[in-house]
Amino acid sequence: MSGFSADWLALREPYDLRARNPAVLDAVVTWCKDMFAIRVVDLGCGTGSTLRALALRLPGRQTWRLVDNDFGLLARAAAMVPPATATVTASPLDLSRDLEGALDGPVDIITTSALLDIVSESWIERLAVEISARAIPLYAAISHDGRTEIVPADPFDATVVAAVNWHQRTDKGFGPALGATSAPFAIMRLKSLGYSVIHGPSDWVLEPRDRDIQLEIFSGWAAAARQAGQALVDTVNWLARRREFVAAGQSSIRVGHIDFWARQTGTL
Repeated sequence: MSGFSADWLALREPYDLRARNPAVLDAVVTWCKDMFAIRVVDLGCGTGSTLRALALRLPGRQTWRLVDNDFGLLARAAAMVPPATATVTASPLDLSRDLEGALDGPVDIITTSALLDIVSESWIERLAVEISARAIPLYAAISHDGRTEIVPADPFDATVVAAVNWHQRTDKGFGPALGATSAPFAIMRLKSLGYSVIHGPSDWVLEPRDRDIQLEIFSGWAAAARQAGQALVDTVNWLARRREFVAAGQSSIRVGHIDFWARQTGTL
């Protein structure tokens, strides 16, 4: 599993939180509203953003098992102070090899954020089969779906966005990633296994005042364009123009994501 820096995760977390689809999140909360206790496994937890987004909305006693292969991020997640009703344990596991181990034991719900778009079709197939065999529901948030809008437009935007979507499909440690097709594939596969799915958009909407994250995104996109073989001078000039728009308070971005909640039909 490829690593993400703690600084990047901290920068993006408020935008992930703001983007989460409220109807999908409400469906999760409604499903467990009468539970006295709930056991959650969070896959690819990073520094614990999913726990911070959900814990105050879930009822009763909560037991969270946070799973990641990055010991540094996992240590940060384990060190946070959870709500009084929650207990947290950290599980250092390589999800590319030991997904099944992450699901062992009593589990009421699986959660994950910004993970599905970096994994392969075969990994999602494994996940779907394993949770179906255990009748576990899944809340998957912030999966990129390939939609990108940049204002003001630049002639090189389409080339860069195409390069980003290509880069998303490269191997991130799980085999060739599904990228923008990950959520639709997961939804289709879970439905075929008898799951009912609620889904909706969870787009990042970055306004002119959101300068730091825009600069970070544009730098990352320029790097992806270079890796995709785009001319260095064109990429450098594009990045310079985009930075000028950000500095002038004229830049905005919409990055498309999908959230979904999947539960086996017949489970309330």
